[in-house]
Amino acid sequence: MTSDSIAPPVHDEAGTPVSQVIRARLQAARARFHANDNIADFIQPGELELLIDEVEQKLKGVLQSLVIDTESDHNTNDTGRRVAKMFVKEVFAGRYQALPTMTEFPNVSRLNELMIIGPITVRSACSHHLCPIMGHVWVGVMPNEHSNLIGLSKYARVANWIMSRPQIQEEAVVQLADILQEKMRPDGLAIVMEADHFCMHWRGVKDTDAKMINSVMRGSFLTDADLRREFLSLLQNRKK
Repeated sequence: MTSDSIAPPVHDEAGTPVSQVIRARLQAARARFHANDNIADFIQPGELELLIDEVEQKLKGVLQSLVIDTESDHNTNDTGRRVAKMFVKEVFAGRYQALPTMTEFPNVSRLNELMIIGPITVRSACSHHLCPIMGHVWVGVMPNEHSNLIGLSKYARVANWIMSRPQIQEEAVVQLADILQEKMRPDGLAIVMEADHFCMHWRGVKDTDAKMINSVMRGSFLTDADLRREFLSLLQNRKK
């Protein structure tokens, strides 16, 4: 493969790479666009396909720099395209797609007992090495009569939306807690995440047993030790 075989970045009609167009909108709005941020509001129809095209060309350049002959190797002929689509439409889709619809309904039964949802299977990628993070999330909710409730599947949908972007586990659970708190307005909210990090399993120390567990406690879960103990005890019993 020669440098001539790498196509230039995909441009918009004005001749500017689409990634620069999107970045300029973000900067003009003084909006943050870290790896674990959602930027769907700044992407216009049709631009994601152009972004995939642009990322494809950049990834072909990466493969070239890794001295991989993608022209003769049938296994890697289309790797640049496959990985670009995977990044934009799958594993990092939570950056580019809007928050899934979360139908809320009133707490007509005045539920005020502990609810636990999980385990919810989650998959992400570490912001540092883009290695997989795979694990489970449990959500504890203490509703009040004014709380909004959401369907069971919506917890999984919003968790997947948060995790489908380069993440740091400690920040991911806070982002999930922020959205659920805003949508539901419960008296208490608790989130626990346990995950395998392949940046430890696959590289570095190559420790295949180590996991990371962290939590966020808000409202009554933070102030009521008995409630917090009940939640954590039920999780521990469920995991045995």
